[in-house]
Amino acid sequence: MKISKRKVISIILISLVIAVLAVCFFTAKKDRHVVILATSDIHGNIWGYSYGKDAETDNDGMARLYTYISKVRDENETVFLVDGGDEIQGNVLTDDIANKTPDKEHPVMTAMNFMEYDSMTLGNHEFDWGIETMKTILQQADFPILGANVRNKDGDCVIGDGWVMVERGGIKLAVIGVCTPDVPIWDGDKEGISDVDFEPADEAVKRAVQEIGDKADIILVSAHMGQYAEYDEEGGSDSGEKIVDENPEVDILQLAHMHITVNTKVNEVPAVAVRNNGREIARIDVTLDRKKNIKDMSTSIVDMADYEPSEEIREIPIVKELHEQAKSYEENGEGDSDSESGDPGRFIGKSTAKFQPEDEIKGLPSARYEDTALMDLVLKVQLQNSGADVTASPLFGDTDDLPEGDIYYNDILSFYKFDNTLCTLDITGSELKAYMEYSANAYNQWKPGDINISFDPDQPGYLHDIFAGVDYEVNISKPKGERIENVMFKGQPLKDDQVLKLAVNNYRYSSCLKPENIVKGSSDWESTEFIRDMIADYIAENSPVSPDTDDNWRVTGIDLSEDDPRRKEIIGCINDGKLPVPYNESYNLNDYDALTAEAH
Repeated sequence: MKISKRKVISIILISLVIAVLAVCFFTAKKDRHVVILATSDIHGNIWGYSYGKDAETDNDGMARLYTYISKVRDENETVFLVDGGDEIQGNVLTDDIANKTPDKEHPVMTAMNFMEYDSMTLGNHEFDWGIETMKTILQQADFPILGANVRNKDGDCVIGDGWVMVERGGIKLAVIGVCTPDVPIWDGDKEGISDVDFEPADEAVKRAVQEIGDKADIILVSAHMGQYAEYDEEGGSDSGEKIVDENPEVDILQLAHMHITVNTKVNEVPAVAVRNNGREIARIDVTLDRKKNIKDMSTSIVDMADYEPSEEIREIPIVKELHEQAKSYEENGEGDSDSESGDPGRFIGKSTAKFQPEDEIKGLPSARYEDTALMDLVLKVQLQNSGADVTASPLFGDTDDLPEGDIYYNDILSFYKFDNTLCTLDITGSELKAYMEYSANAYNQWKPGDINISFDPDQPGYLHDIFAGVDYEVNISKPKGERIENVMFKGQPLKDDQVLKLAVNNYRYSSCLKPENIVKGSSDWESTEFIRDMIADYIAENSPVSPDTDDNWRVTGIDLSEDDPRRKEIIGCINDGKLPVPYNESYNLNDYDALTAEAH
């Protein structure tokens, strides 16, 4: 039987329709996978470079982030990229070069445009140069700048929007950005700040959620603040936790500002935060069903130590140009002894000798197990500037030191690189001892035969505080929680109910003492000056400075067998590079034969 041409065409068309309908049907049945990548607190570290130490880093920077971001985009169909703020401040490249000419091309904005961000939330450090400078720089962004709770007197967002709807692959992601309302505490004297209203974050999010309604498949809040209140402990206006408490519609909470890793849930809402300088990126994997309802969600924090820097980012002309300027900043004569700007090239004063002793075992910093002049210098400055009874600070880097001879601001920046301020609070003797016990958790428990002190990797060095204003002993032969002994204040045993004034940096107060419930009191004062600038002022006023220690603390409960020739041989093998540094686990004399065999 002969089939007409018209019937053949009809059959083909019907078949095509059926095929299309089948594809649509089976596609609609499939779950959708979405990846959201979140960065924050990069602080101008585009390259992956420490200008203070004049050396490349090996685990941070926007260039490394972009390598990972590109990999995720290659492996996944639908990827969003958001940022939580504090991007245009933080190093020589931004603070001393780019931000002084805000109307020119800004390397951070150019790099972020190249990386194709979907949004950026205002951080508190975006305000450091005043409103107009901030606006001039951030208006270079090809992506929305978000600050739902930062409004002018007319009720309009100071810059950008409160929230944005980003649609990709048919998935609609609503991003609401809020900045910590504590900005006036730090930058209240900067241009335009007094004309801006900083609304409680939870209230601004509530308004944005109402505006979004049911138009979004996923709602993410990008909050430049910590999980817990930093100042407003009663109202929670600066608390990520309060945002979620008051806005159950929120699906994901990105935290920032505190420079700490967070991967948890707040009221069953996934909450993430990353360390600063581009050290980490948060990844949220979301599965949506065919109706675009969230079916499953997982979060992870990815360390950049395993990724090589992207040369594409480093070869961006403005990035490369200003990176080279930043490297040669001091040699080019930018800043001089009369400068008041805090330039890294500014001459501060002189020192008569290095402030750190030579480490007996290379790679094991003596400042973490004995009193040293560098830590005493920092602590003395904190006590003098705060008027407190007692103070504490960590050794931020194992190789930190103050050199002999001429001291430049660059030298101070190299061992105190963070923009920490100093705050005070009342603390009882029992609370101080609890804080000291928390810090002493940094040590591994000493065992007979151990030839060295070692450190618990679960409590890194930046959480290991040294104390001044009290005399004390740390008995590391005892288990955690029982190590602090013989605490003396002004020659008398410290009583548990005795009240002292404690001075710590703002990071330690807000990210440790309060959230760990170590102290009940609240901060009653915060400096307007960075601690590192206090150190610079002290050196300038007392030049030449000499290394000095008061030996107010010591580690006890150990016998390192210092005269044992076996110990000396093992240490020689470590220092010659024949054995790994026993940083997180002590070497023991009982293992002498095995250790020497490994070394030889």
